[in-house]
Amino acid sequence: MVYTLSREVKYGMYTVKELARLTGLTPRTLRYYDGIGLLRPGRSRENDYRLYGPEEVDRLQQILLYRALGLPLEEIRRILDEPDFDRAGALREHLGRLRERRREVEQLICTVRATLESIEGGTSMTDQEKFTGMKQQVIRENEAAYGQEIREKYGDTAVDAHNRRISAMPQQEWEQMKREEEGYKAALRRAAEAGDPSGADAREAVRLHAAWLAHYWPENAVTPQAHAAMTAMYTQDPRFAAYYEDIVPGGAVFLDKAVSAYYQA
Repeated sequence: MVYTLSREVKYGMYTVKELARLTGLTPRTLRYYDGIGLLRPGRSRENDYRLYGPEEVDRLQQILLYRALGLPLEEIRRILDEPDFDRAGALREHLGRLRERRREVEQLICTVRATLESIEGGTSMTDQEKFTGMKQQVIRENEAAYGQEIREKYGDTAVDAHNRRISAMPQQEWEQMKREEEGYKAALRRAAEAGDPSGADAREAVRLHAAWLAHYWPENAVTPQAHAAMTAMYTQDPRFAAYYEDIVPGGAVFLDKAVSAYYQA
């Protein structure tokens, strides 16, 4: 079937179906964006169709770029609706993040390739090489989950420096961090099943959780006050709540209670 542009498209205006064809989105998605106030089209005087002009197309580009970076729709709307939103600055930020993601993917590709060569008898890998790609993946996941809050609190310079330290982390420390992560998860499950946020398992979960966080946060940043503020925030933010819900049902709320009990003891 030959697709013919409407008269509006020729003048830079798109209907829902035409913009969907242009972007690869579905009409339902565009209507949803309209419904939540993220992307509001104008209306045709002739037939009351939704019409998207150059400003809406530019805004949709920004929406899709932010979505590619993993931001939730509500956060994207807040950013784009700021009165002093700087489109050029946002694009520069996008470019920087995409370049960083490319470096991470390239590093992972190198790690997988080297691992395959080692398995198939081509070459051997050092222990440091085995973990380099994995550390980059952890940094990326940590940025997605915690980056905004930590950067607002401590600043980009401190967090970037800390990410570089994670990248250069020796194998022994990396393995210690992973043991602490698995340890606090196991202790949290036991404590939640027992239902005692001040018991021995709960205290062990809090201790290991703080030690695990310390590998990611700036040096000496995991104070009792900061730890308690962080776990309280877990209960309010669906992203964090979902992470701890995967560990144990009600995990975020229980961990918050355990942290409060730990530091009040």
